[in-house]
Amino acid sequence: MENWLMPSFVDILDFIGTFAFAISGIRLASAKQFDWFGAYIIGFVTAIGGGTIRDVLLDVTPVWMTNPIYLICTAIAMVFVIAFGKYLIHLNNTFFLFDSIGLALFTVVGFDKSMAEGYPFWISIIMGSFTGAAGGVLRDVFINEIPLIFRKEIYAMACVVGGFIYWLCLQSGMESYGSQIVGGCAVFLVRILAVKYHLTLPILKGDEHSPHIG
Repeated sequence: MENWLMPSFVDILDFIGTFAFAISGIRLASAKQFDWFGAYIIGFVTAIGGGTIRDVLLDVTPVWMTNPIYLICTAIAMVFVIAFGKYLIHLNNTFFLFDSIGLALFTVVGFDKSMAEGYPFWISIIMGSFTGAAGGVLRDVFINEIPLIFRKEIYAMACVVGGFIYWLCLQSGMESYGSQIVGGCAVFLVRILAVKYHLTLPILKGDEHSPHIG
């Protein structure tokens, strides 16, 4: 019966983030004309990819292997996109919005779970960034796109900023709920403001015509 206990606040964030990321993946798959099964797989990988990498690195069983809610959340997201697909496809900001929400929530979840395992804050920030960004990397690889994390856009850095602010809030004595909300909002706002005002990290420039080694 333990699996049916009232979910914690972090669990709720995790479920909402799963739903948001699954929609972002399925929405992108629909734009690439994937069939229903392929779109579901893309949505599922987007939703659980980062958390799986985090859990493997933390030497714990990936959470989706012990709780079917992640499969169910992805299925609900699939039905949502099928039902409202003609509206979502014409909304250019839909993918960006759901992706940003998932990024923020998963960063908080990854940070919190790493801290709960006894890791220092800097490892927790890295794990939070993996949780938030890695699913999107897998999604983009699967649909043959250059991952957002490798482009000019501020993506993973938003996770780092949000994780650091989360830790600062905890250090200041703020309650964990408040820290999670502030940290998640920080990730979301950094991502939104970076895109709105075209804020980017410096580009590493090189000679694309330089000879290859080997």
